[in-house]
Amino acid sequence: MGRAFEYRRAAKEKRWDKMSKVFPKIAKAITMAAKDGGPDPENNPKLRLAIQNAKSENMPKDNIASAIKRAEGKDAADIKEVNYEGKGPHGVMIFVECATDNTNRTVANIKTYFNKTGGQLLASGALEFMFDRKAVVEFGISEEIDMEEVELNLMDAGLEELEVTEESAHAYADFSDFGRLSSSVEEMGIEIKKASPQRISNNPQDFSEDQMTEIEELLDKLEDDEDVQAVFTNVN
Repeated sequence: MGRAFEYRRAAKEKRWDKMSKVFPKIAKAITMAAKDGGPDPENNPKLRLAIQNAKSENMPKDNIASAIKRAEGKDAADIKEVNYEGKGPHGVMIFVECATDNTNRTVANIKTYFNKTGGQLLASGALEFMFDRKAVVEFGISEEIDMEEVELNLMDAGLEELEVTEESAHAYADFSDFGRLSSSVEEMGIEIKKASPQRISNNPQDFSEDQMTEIEELLDKLEDDEDVQAVFTNVN
């Protein structure tokens, strides 16, 4: 069938492989948001943003609806948010956020990933001072949008920094202003692409290409785990 067919098939398989890992993570985020603030996205900003993030990954509507409905069941009550902190290869610092219904399984898996790549888990809270919790909202831009006006409006919602590229913008604020920042973008009629709380290193470090190869081996293992929601590092 030729190289073109093989390339398309490989690309499709890679996409489906990514979706098979991403969708369960997004579904957990939706379920937890619905459990915490109710199933109506109009009255639950956290759920509304989780759904927006799901749509940005092309998650089907039926999957989203199922994740919301799951919040009413026993399974949702068992999902807990837990964090793990560790030191990876070459001293890289890693903060791992998880959502799990079995903390024993999760901690065993996370510990194994670190140990097999020459790293180690650290005590809870060991890295808190090395990462600043920030609200990050990504939205699309166009010629019709007055970015100066947008920036002024977002400053009233706690904006600390606005990074603008040709097609999108990233707005940063303190974690406590997450709701205000995302709501302000929505109120201006601007579609949010993604919105999430993030942990940003306040002392990022540079690593060589060879070192990054080993570091990325650990990061890949962590990000592939179904209980892991997000991974943050001090890589520059």
